[in-house]
Amino acid sequence: MHPRTVQKRRLPGGSPSPEILFFRMPYEFLIGWRYTRAGRSSSRNGFISFISAASMLGIALGVATLIIVLSVMNGFQKEVTGRMLSVISHIEVFSQDGGALVDAQRTAQQALAHPEVRGAAPFVGAQALLARGDAMRGALVRGIDPEQEPAVTDLTAELAPTLLPELRAGEFNVLLGSDLARQLGAVPGDTVTLMAPSGQMTPAGSMPRIKQMRLAGVFESGHYEYDSTLALLHIEDAERIYRLEGPSGVRLRLADMYRAPQVTKELAASVTDPVLLLDWTRQNRTWFAAVQLEKRMMFIILTLIVAVAAFNLVSTLVMTVQDKRADIAILRTLGAGSGSIMKIFVVQGALVGVAGTLMGLALGLAVAFNVETLVPALERLLGMSFLPKDIYVISQVPSDPRAADIVPVTLTALALAFVATLYPSWRASRVNPAQALRYE
Repeated sequence: MHPRTVQKRRLPGGSPSPEILFFRMPYEFLIGWRYTRAGRSSSRNGFISFISAASMLGIALGVATLIIVLSVMNGFQKEVTGRMLSVISHIEVFSQDGGALVDAQRTAQQALAHPEVRGAAPFVGAQALLARGDAMRGALVRGIDPEQEPAVTDLTAELAPTLLPELRAGEFNVLLGSDLARQLGAVPGDTVTLMAPSGQMTPAGSMPRIKQMRLAGVFESGHYEYDSTLALLHIEDAERIYRLEGPSGVRLRLADMYRAPQVTKELAASVTDPVLLLDWTRQNRTWFAAVQLEKRMMFIILTLIVAVAAFNLVSTLVMTVQDKRADIAILRTLGAGSGSIMKIFVVQGALVGVAGTLMGLALGLAVAFNVETLVPALERLLGMSFLPKDIYVISQVPSDPRAADIVPVTLTALALAFVATLYPSWRASRVNPAQALRYE
């Protein structure tokens, strides 16, 4: 009887037997499914079943780890980018000679004529030393217009109702990042000393310009780099301190920040004055390139874990083929071709790979969508912090699962599991029935 032939039987009442319904599927799939399940109930095949289960678990853990790591890296990049762009603008326009813009107001109006530009504000950017008592820290000084600056950054938009009104021209008030103020030991109302590098010549040589300023308030952006270095003061006060004839640049906000490189090229052609335009991706190119490189390397390294687990299927299937030589011989004598024999063991290995991949997918997504809850609980349990705020940009572990990462991970795991079944399945198809049945 050909392996696909099944005698038709009916249950009382005329309905087909479950066996008839079951055997409507290809027999290669049925036998492969049976071999996959047989080890669980057969003591003789217990070791084979253990290796098969270990392979399935290895694939599941590898896939889950890949999904979790890539999701956390996506979340880290998204969180840092969001906090970074709450402080910096999407595009900054500078004079090509490094001095003040020829006409900052005209440059801002020409930029606002672009349909994707939503806001523009002049600014002065410089560096300085801030001191209070024995404490001294380097600072990034930014002179802003309190009325226009909220249109270009989220941070100043949040500060507009409270702290920005404290920045009044001629009063030399300053707003400091929370960590910078803490390092200086300053609180609102204290006096801090600002030392600008653009000094004046004296008989003793070049001396820095020193200005006493009142700390009007403290802000927190959530980005440690800016909270520990940024100082905000009125743009006119900054121009006086640094002896500038006007703003050093114009900051722009776009409707879509991800189109900043394209909009930068378009503005370069439309702005009449000789200017230098830098979008946020160019200003932080090194950081983004490092994150992308790290993400690619982590994908490659963790994929090797999945590959090791997938290729454990080779040993499982080789032992299964050796154990089922008699069954293979019987199927060959019943008319099964070598292709059918290969399909049986491909199905067996593929079932293990699919089950492991689906388990890993479920586990990875479950953890990835709950990282922000699980990690704090684990930190409390262990009494430690995984991301100290003074070392890392952010202090919480974020997560952002993306289909663009999850789909390739799943397909890669399935492909590796399928490739691992080819050689043992080919060996099974080469079994000689006469030799296999000689000692049975």
